[in-house]
Amino acid sequence: MNQNSFDQGQTHQNMQTGNVPQQMNHGGHELFDVHEVLSTVVSGLNLKTILRPHVKDQELLNILNRQHAFALDEYNITVECFKTGTDPSHPTSSYKMQGGNDFIYGMKQTQPKKPVQSPNEITDEMISGYLLGAAKASATMKTAAALETTNPVVRRVLADSIPNCIEMAYELAIYQNKHHYYQVPQLDQQDMQGLLNAFAPAQGGHQMNNQVQ
Repeated sequence: MNQNSFDQGQTHQNMQTGNVPQQMNHGGHELFDVHEVLSTVVSGLNLKTILRPHVKDQELLNILNRQHAFALDEYNITVECFKTGTDPSHPTSSYKMQGGNDFIYGMKQTQPKKPVQSPNEITDEMISGYLLGAAKASATMKTAAALETTNPVVRRVLADSIPNCIEMAYELAIYQNKHHYYQVPQLDQQDMQGLLNAFAPAQGGHQMNNQVQ
């Protein structure tokens, strides 16, 4: 959707204190949740800055730089509308991953993972995994916050940014899969077919929609 604009002349009421100014148009639950969102986003941005010097693969470095620039802009408009309660200076943009989206299925033997003993042991596999984890954490936090946000602009900014987190995570997962860092097992054909056929379409949905209209 990516449209953050709402009627800013709307009056909000507090039962005890009367009219609520736009910059105070936030519920208590919302304040805590958006605070957590912004803290999570800052951590993700800091992580990208810390890890950038350790990246060896140019493709991964390009992904990190694109995602950092996009997330930084999105962070700024989220802070802006959260502090003012009104439209940010520009709407939420849409992040578009680069490259294909084909996964390689199957497992190959790899060395067991274990904690590193030195920063010199940091690899592109670890870095891409950390970035993937940060994108997934951001998507989770923003979804939870959007469900509790009362300010319509902040809610829409959060809701519009969730697909961007998903797109970033997907881009990183594909990168990891291509390098066999993120392996995707498959069920055998019989079991897969059984699960694919476990549900059937319901009858009467179209007729019900027509009755409601």
